[in-house]
Amino acid sequence: MRKGPPTMTDADDIAAKTPDEDVKARKARERDELYGLDISGVEWHSAPGTEEHEERVEIAYLPEGAVAMRSSLDPDTVLRYTEAEWRAFVLGARDGEFDLEAAPHNGGLTAE
Repeated sequence: MRKGPPTMTDADDIAAKTPDEDVKARKARERDELYGLDISGVEWHSAPGTEEHEERVEIAYLPEGAVAMRSSLDPDTVLRYTEAEWRAFVLGARDGEFDLEAAPHNGGLTAE
């Protein structure tokens, strides 16, 4: 017979996680599942009006609303996003969250 204080079971260990730990664990599982997908046969899309020889961003639709994104100049490097991540990005882009400030035409020099 075992004596001493009880040890935590796996269920107790899972229940003891903080909400932040749960989110991190879920995100890690989602990332592992996304990057585990075979995307060799996906259809890549780019913005209408872009030419094959132009540098462009390409996206592919994955299962469960996920999206893969790559540069036409580096097609072997593929980023993958869950549906929630992609939706947040698209909404932020529409709202101007990622707009770049216009570069000054004088090379950044200030007039004296």
